Amino acid sequence: MSVELKGLMEEIRKEKEIELGVIVEALRSALLSAYKKHFGSSENVTIDISPDTGRLKVLAKKRVVKEIEDPRIEIGKEEAKRIKKRVRLNQEIEVEITPKEFGRIAVQTAKQVVTQRIREAEREKIYQEFKEREGDIITGIVQRSEHRTVIVTLGKIEAILPVREQTWGEDYRYGDRIKTYILNVKRTPRGPQIILSRTHPGLVRRLFELEIPEVYEKIVEMKNIAREAGGRTKIAVFSKDANVDAVGSCVGTRGARVNSIIQELRGEKIDIIPYSEDAVTFVSSALKPAQVQEVIVHKEEGEMEVIVLKDKLSLAIGKKGQNVRLAAKLTGWKIDLKSPEEKALEEKAKIKLTELPGVGKKSAQALEKAGLRNVVDIAQSKIEDLTKVKGIGKKSAEKILKAAKELIGEAKEKVGK
Repeated sequence: MSVELKGLMEEIRKEKEIELGVIVEALRSALLSAYKKHFGSSENVTIDISPDTGRLKVLAKKRVVKEIEDPRIEIGKEEAKRIKKRVRLNQEIEVEITPKEFGRIAVQTAKQVVTQRIREAEREKIYQEFKEREGDIITGIVQRSEHRTVIVTLGKIEAILPVREQTWGEDYRYGDRIKTYILNVKRTPRGPQIILSRTHPGLVRRLFELEIPEVYEKIVEMKNIAREAGGRTKIAVFSKDANVDAVGSCVGTRGARVNSIIQELRGEKIDIIPYSEDAVTFVSSALKPAQVQEVIVHKEEGEMEVIVLKDKLSLAIGKKGQNVRLAAKLTGWKIDLKSPEEKALEEKAKIKLTELPGVGKKSAQALEKAGLRNVVDIAQSKIEDLTKVKGIGKKSAEKILKAAKELIGEAKEKVGK
């Protein structure tokens, strides 16, 4: 029996790659349960297994007494001396009580019960292995799709790529090799569940570490990443070595380095931006390819008014607002984009209505009540709108409207210059 049991343990060790000590411990627990089930013992029983030989012993703790009243828990002194030379009364010693038929039961139980224990140990090993790799990148093979969730094999285990972590527009086909980000590893009754991501900014960070030695060696630091997976990513980089160009290192000769990452991300655009401690410089760089004309900082509100030429405003905003949205996320500033014309008009709108000829305090209140709250509103109105306001006749309306339009015209003229 010892040979068979040793062979079973060795087989499990090789097949499951689990330490022998873990197997022996699982066997002890399983065989103890089997012994109590088959022999109904209430004795203080332990199981001893030799990892080297597979020899199995059932041991019971018995108290040394003069006269035995309960043989299950007591042993006579003379018999005890045959087991251990020096004993004293009331001392507890371990006595082997292995039943002859227990060998067959042991092997059967080992195959049935230990399989479950070994499976649990194997699951725990996998869980610990992947838990330590949370936040890392891994290559897997697309296996199948279940209700749009993609199943990816990672060696001996399957992981899931949920719909929410899939990049819009990407197609995952059977047999495709894909790099993914290990987002989360959970314990479940069915074993470890590994959740992958193709959308997490960490995927881009790890790809740069793999592709660019300066990033891996931390000579070039990736300060922040703002990503809209499948569309565009903006990365702020900083060199700790004055002789190393942070942006150039990441781009590579003729874009070779960054292009390999773009290819892995299936065409996602990547903007690499030099990080700066100066917030205005940093925000201006983050809005590229648009050229910034002026930046007005509102520190308390955490906002910047950024002035961009009218014909470049759409470039600064980007498709569906993507460029300015990512720039704001990358820099941590709220960004309010305006053309010089819009800024000039905004400034003119701050002029008090009472500064217009023919508008007194009461007239200004009446105009505001009618919804004409500033010079721009009046300049964009009609004579009929103004004459409806109490206290303003046609001649006054013409005078007010002309003055407002001249002010607005001046603003536009200054912008042109």
